[in-house]
Amino acid sequence: MLKDSSDSRHTETEVKLRVADLERVRLRLEALGASLHIPRVLERNIRYDDLNGAFEATDRVLRLRQDNAIHLTYKEPGTPIEHGATTRTEIEFTVSDLEAADLLLQRLGFKPIWRYEKYRTTYTLNHCEILLDEMPIGNFIEIEGAATDIGHTLSQLALDSKAVVGESYAALYKRVCAYLGIPVLDLTFDNFKGRVIPEAAFAQPE
Repeated sequence: MLKDSSDSRHTETEVKLRVADLERVRLRLEALGASLHIPRVLERNIRYDDLNGAFEATDRVLRLRQDNAIHLTYKEPGTPIEHGATTRTEIEFTVSDLEAADLLLQRLGFKPIWRYEKYRTTYTLNHCEILLDEMPIGNFIEIEGAATDIGHTLSQLALDSKAVVGESYAALYKRVCAYLGIPVLDLTFDNFKGRVIPEAAFAQPE
């Protein structure tokens, strides 16, 4: 993961946007000379919390992710900065055994609270990583890097700042479920097969 050289290696600065047409963004990236860093891959994620729900209540993340490798990640609450981006502490490292890592977390008192899937394609441009995410509830882009580089990349991609998503995927997904009147199931492609998510489902309550 690319980091600003002025940050510690455990700091993540990113902006997240919801977009309708990832293909248009992909073509624009290639026209700008972006490099394909990681081809499209299916990610499977497991989120954990303690028995009191303290992590979710304080916007902290404890997660196992499996794609081309297995990653254990901890994130602290983010702080909004310029260009709609947020910066937060992120500690992430690879582990060799998903089942063993899951067992360890549960023996330490954490429990799986939900699972989610997405397809992710990763490009690099302007010292940033541009992550094209296909999720069961729609398409998103994350841009990670230094704040100034993020702003430059947003401008080059002609992405509307109004599309910036300041919430976590978990919070956004809960709002979608509430709008649809369905329980908060695991966010998998099978669970959402055939569902149409209207634009109004993403609107923030007034």
